[in-house]
Amino acid sequence: MVLGIETSCDETAAAVVSRGETILSNVVWSQVAIHHPYGGVVPELASRKHLEKIVPVVEEAIDHAGVNSNRLDGVAVTCGPGLVGALLVGASFAKAYAYARGLPLTGVNHLEGHVAAVYMERPPPPFPFVALLASGGHTNLYYVKGRSHFELMGQTRDDAAGEAFDKVAKLLGLGYPGGAVIDRLSRGGDPERIHFPRALLDKTSFDFSFSGIKTAVARYVAKEQEAGSASLEDVAAGFQEAVVDVLVQKAFRAAEKKRCETLALVGGVAANSRLRFRIKEEANHFGISVHIPGPELCTDNAAMIAAMGFWHLSRGENSPLDLDVYSKKPSL
Repeated sequence: MVLGIETSCDETAAAVVSRGETILSNVVWSQVAIHHPYGGVVPELASRKHLEKIVPVVEEAIDHAGVNSNRLDGVAVTCGPGLVGALLVGASFAKAYAYARGLPLTGVNHLEGHVAAVYMERPPPPFPFVALLASGGHTNLYYVKGRSHFELMGQTRDDAAGEAFDKVAKLLGLGYPGGAVIDRLSRGGDPERIHFPRALLDKTSFDFSFSGIKTAVARYVAKEQEAGSASLEDVAAGFQEAVVDVLVQKAFRAAEKKRCETLALVGGVAANSRLRFRIKEEANHFGISVHIPGPELCTDNAAMIAAMGFWHLSRGENSPLDLDVYSKKPSL
């Protein structure tokens, strides 16, 4: 059994996972209400709240798992990428906890953790498969040949998909976080009424670009506000459809390129209802098997870190007590 700890951004999370696949507990304390007035995450506030909550969250995770802490076999912690101050809280606690109990420690890449979320679904995807990882900070396409064998096929050249959702939500005065509110609002709009540009870039490339669509939405809203005919629901639906179109097209072209019959969708944006629907719809059309974790495993959580940590520890990939954290790192 592995204790996982995740503090890369604004969620303080801890989980206990058995053999890398069975979730015994998964506790997440969100800071959304704290950062909402600022329209985004304030790093200093995030770090301070992690300091306040890390101990009670870990204790709650162990208690919910119904196990004694003496039965833990290892500790896994996110070491990056993310906010350095926030990551330091989780890493420092994990190192102290592991040292005090004589447990092996392993650092986990946050992106690697997102992919591992799909291994806890039943049935898990067979190797190899193509994974679309869409989150607030990253939009990457991987050809996954093994639990730690990733071939990067494409990544965002500017804004990530989740970042675009947050920026457009702020532009529309919808608040933070943007993904959930745009998802809800767009259900009352017509995704075909307003056509925003799709930045597909070179058709031979699997890279993404979402910065331009924010500008397109801003120009449209400014123009329509003057005429008094802008509908927030239609703008949200049109924007969301443009982002989803790009993600879906790139993902299935990657699967076609690799002649892969399995596709996984992971990361915070994978909780978006329209994206989930479109991915499943296209998968049925192409005869491809699709694997998407439940929404609670798409957003940042510690179960995915514990799951990936189990495989690191089972291969003897322990981290030293001087394990460092990082804000950015070359992709997997």
